[in-house]
Amino acid sequence: MKVLMINGSPHKDKCTYTALHEVEKRLNMHGIETEMLFLGNYAIGGCMGCGGCITTHRCVRDDMVNAIIDRADEFDGLVLGSPVYYASASGQLCSFMDRLFYAGSSRFAGKPGAAVVSCRRGGATAAFDRLNKYFTINNMPIVSSNYWNQVHGNTVEEVLQDEEGMQTMRMLGENMAWLLKVIDAGRRAGVPDPVYEKKIKTNFI
Repeated sequence: MKVLMINGSPHKDKCTYTALHEVEKRLNMHGIETEMLFLGNYAIGGCMGCGGCITTHRCVRDDMVNAIIDRADEFDGLVLGSPVYYASASGQLCSFMDRLFYAGSSRFAGKPGAAVVSCRRGGATAAFDRLNKYFTINNMPIVSSNYWNQVHGNTVEEVLQDEEGMQTMRMLGENMAWLLKVIDAGRRAGVPDPVYEKKIKTNFI
């Protein structure tokens, strides 16, 4: 089993990474492989709404979004991590996820997802809610913890002092590991995956 962890911060080894790494350590402790994707300062354009991906299931902009879509079957779970900017997730991560799910959402349906936010002070729950909406529109079980998945601090040292936040990350990893094992055990026992109906879209005038 393998979990893709996406670091949506422009700073590679700072606060968001510290939170994600605490989740990662617990997953690894349970024998679950992880891969950390760092979005960094790459220019990730947003979705243009062109519809080009409807038939190809790949984005017309051939960048790291398509690279992950092509490898989607390698991953059994997804963890998104973001700093909190203006009470929302980073623009980099939102642009990446908009395109990833517009073009390749079917490749992630049924896989557990979790969001992690790193906040200096306020806006954490709004950013957390923003990221969870990707999962709730795509038949993905949301993995919870013993509190909302957030850490607080303006530096790595301050995040490490947030003992409750760090425990929240560990319990998130624990719960994701458990759920992945339960899904695997169910499949081995012959429990079929959900059958998804063709999406019905009702447009409001």
